[in-house]
Amino acid sequence: MSQSTSQSTTQKHTAFVGAPMTNQPVTAIPGIGKVLGNRLNENGYPDAPAVYGQYLKDGKDPVTFKADMKADCGANSKQQSDCHGAMKEWGDQHFH
Repeated sequence: MSQSTSQSTTQKHTAFVGAPMTNQPVTAIPGIGKVLGNRLNENGYPDAPAVYGQYLKDGKDPVTFKADMKADCGANSKQQSDCHGAMKEWGDQHFH
């Protein structure tokens, strides 16, 4: 069971990183499911670009960004890491 969870996370990560972020919902971000997505929406993150904006405002710093994700939606350590990894890789792929 954990293998298919890991596999779907990898597929979600690949799909997110490989696509333009415009109009993607927060739930398209790895580590963010429906519950965390709703919390992010309620806390001022209407879409994936808004989360990326927070990543940039945090200076791309993993500690600061992960703390924000914990505070803003209650993301656990794995969810924080998945989300941060996706933001970092998306930026590396689309801006370098």
